[in-house]
Amino acid sequence: MTSSELWTRATADRYDAEETERSSAAVLGPTLDFLAELAGEGRALEFAIGTGRVGVPLRERGVPVVGIELSEHMAAVLRRKIDEDTLPVTIGDMATTVVPGRFTLVYLVYNTITNLLTQDEQVECFRNAARHLEPGGRFVIELGVPPLRFLPPGQFAVPFDVSEQHLGFDTFDLVEQILVSHHFTRDDENGHYRRGTSRHRYVWPAELDLMARIAGLELERRVADWDGGPFAQDSAKHVSVWRKPT
Repeated sequence: MTSSELWTRATADRYDAEETERSSAAVLGPTLDFLAELAGEGRALEFAIGTGRVGVPLRERGVPVVGIELSEHMAAVLRRKIDEDTLPVTIGDMATTVVPGRFTLVYLVYNTITNLLTQDEQVECFRNAARHLEPGGRFVIELGVPPLRFLPPGQFAVPFDVSEQHLGFDTFDLVEQILVSHHFTRDDENGHYRRGTSRHRYVWPAELDLMARIAGLELERRVADWDGGPFAQDSAKHVSVWRKPT
């Protein structure tokens, strides 16, 4: 059994409405450009495809996309947008589920590898990506850099969003490398706030590189964003590309 928390029907039904900014052309355009270039003339496999925020428009660009998704509720929302023949989705976890064929690109966006709450499962995710890749194929992860530099001595919480509609902060277990995201989201209909939490195992870039080596993959490049900006010590996130040797 995977340690990933399962997304509920209610969460899946409101997911797209709460992620409208990340679904905008300004955000998605560079993401799709980056992934389509790596896919080339081959096929792409998205781990944790969710409601298809990235996979559906990538398929519409002409890249054959296949998805793996743990939550049947998230996959059901995706299925309202595109049919199974056009974008097949297998229900299962991204660390062990195997789909037919080989791919030039396997990708995992928006911090989703941290849904796997153990190091062993995260290593298996890399191995599963390598298992699906053609020689010379790439595995891409988009992931935030753990914001531990914002923690003064004695503090264990870091806010990441303070607005009229949403209050979000992360708390950290520095021993187990577990981050819990806390969300208070305003409901426009009644003005009340809905509380939600999610658990994640945060990972440093160097740890990911070691996982990749265990899986037989080599770091090809690491940039700060989908536009390809340089990754630096103050970068809030990274997009990393590992290549399967030929």
